[in-house]
Amino acid sequence: MTKTAVVALGGNALTRAGQSGTYDEMLANAAAMAAAVHAVIEAGWRVVVVHGNGPQVGNLALQQEATTRVPAQPLPLLSAMTQGLLGSLLTRAIDLLRGPGSAVALITHVTVDPADPAFGSPSKPIGPFFEPAEARQLAETRGWVVQPDSGRGYRRVVASPEPVGVIEIDALRALVDAGHLVIAGGGGGIPVQATDPHGGLADAVIDKDRAAGLIARLLGAQALALVTAVDRVMLDYGQPAQSELGTITAADAARYHAEGQFPPGSMGPKIEAALRFLAEGGDLAVITSPDLLAVTLSGTLTGPLAGPGTRSGTRIERTLAHAEWCR
Repeated sequence: MTKTAVVALGGNALTRAGQSGTYDEMLANAAAMAAAVHAVIEAGWRVVVVHGNGPQVGNLALQQEATTRVPAQPLPLLSAMTQGLLGSLLTRAIDLLRGPGSAVALITHVTVDPADPAFGSPSKPIGPFFEPAEARQLAETRGWVVQPDSGRGYRRVVASPEPVGVIEIDALRALVDAGHLVIAGGGGGIPVQATDPHGGLADAVIDKDRAAGLIARLLGAQALALVTAVDRVMLDYGQPAQSELGTITAADAARYHAEGQFPPGSMGPKIEAALRFLAEGGDLAVITSPDLLAVTLSGTLTGPLAGPGTRSGTRIERTLAHAEWCR
């Protein structure tokens, strides 16, 4: 039976640090991501791609608010717009490698609990970085919540509740079973209030790693791959004793997480998504860079994926003892 991997790509992978988000920049970045996904398929996996949209949805919000002549659309509809934008870029890039119609982008709505405490504590950074003075002015004039991010300046932050369901999951499963590479849950999905019978939208941006983990669990995927800018997860990051993690158990990852090794603003959500996926039946979670994605999923440094000096990323493998972590 062909194994399925859900691969989560960050919005920062499509608009990289120092880039403004032009079409040419995003097109080139999409081609690089497509090459990484293509290698995974060639290694024998079926693939579902979930992408982030932090830079793009924030930029789009700035455009929406730049004029009063055209009504600005709410944040969840901006996520819908970025699903179309980034889904188009990725499907075209993948089709160039695998043939027309190989990939399909699925507009995806994700349900959230309107009572989720995340609505009262915005934490998801979106859009560009600002100097402190400009960030304060934007917070005062536009009612934004702004916070420092990664030591590179201030960004707008919005609510990011836990996703609890995927409305189009049956359609997604049918497309995967038909052999398509599916791009779904773009930007973490368009957030919909789970308790609203009319399907009212929620003012939020969902974390794409959490959405990818949910989709992987609902599909019964064997692997969850969280693609990031680094080859491996680090312990004691930035300290003299800094070290890399290769293959570890879920119990090890849970212990390191409890010790505070993975900050909530960086590696923490990835580790949490990986542990929950494994606790609910997944076999393998991978955290690595695009270049090492295929070889890390395959778990071998020999064969056609390997080359001189080949190394792999971080593999977190399921154990029976760690299920208590997510209870």
